Amino acid sequence: MVIEIEDVSKCYRKEIGSSASVALRNLNFSFIWGQTLGLIGANGAGKSTCIRLLMDFIRPDSGSIRIDGCPPGDRGLRHRIGYLPEVASFPPNLTLSDMLRFVGATHQLSKARLAEQAERWLRTLDLWEVRKRSLQSYSKGMQQRASFVLALVHDPELLILDEPMSGLDPIGRAKISALITDLKAQGKTILFCSHILEDVDRLADRLLILHKGEKRFDGTLPQLHETYGSQTITQGFLRAIGEEAVC
Repeated sequence: MVIEIEDVSKCYRKEIGSSASVALRNLNFSFIWGQTLGLIGANGAGKSTCIRLLMDFIRPDSGSIRIDGCPPGDRGLRHRIGYLPEVASFPPNLTLSDMLRFVGATHQLSKARLAEQAERWLRTLDLWEVRKRSLQSYSKGMQQRASFVLALVHDPELLILDEPMSGLDPIGRAKISALITDLKAQGKTILFCSHILEDVDRLADRLLILHKGEKRFDGTLPQLHETYGSQTITQGFLRAIGEEAVC
């Protein structure tokens, strides 16, 4: 197994004037090496919390998480994971080349290996010519592609992608979709969440549907259709979360 989540719950403590918020409740799921898992749910379903737990940005209140047998905070595990945040955030005035040098040093890449990998992904994602420009001058779509370069440059085995199509125009979406398809063909293990169900339909081997912090479905698209008598992923998703009247 690559990822195993067992009975994980997470509650965000209440602030003054508000009640505590349950983000995840007794979540269980696992998926194996080489699969692509699409994580879907409405806003507030628990998707981002799930990713933050896997990245060890936060800790569960209860339950356990293992990635290839190791806890998410394991130092050696970091070199095997590529992470794409939902919103790109770069230090002021740095260029993409600056960030690549930093990421290369973090993952202990040789200068030759970093140069080879950086050129490969910069050219693949159409950023080679602007690599020495300030990242602040990039459009939102360019920043998203820059984040992808940084996630891929150390050749990770596991990719955790939070809304990988965010901010992209149709051409950019097609390019990233083709890239994810290629990464799947290379045998990469991928977990990604997206609000764009058509992308999940096209790219994911399995679906995990969350709703109000709970798992509503875990399986393949044909299994979703069989379970809920649906004909499209949108219809199946809505029925899984109890919105049958909408569809």
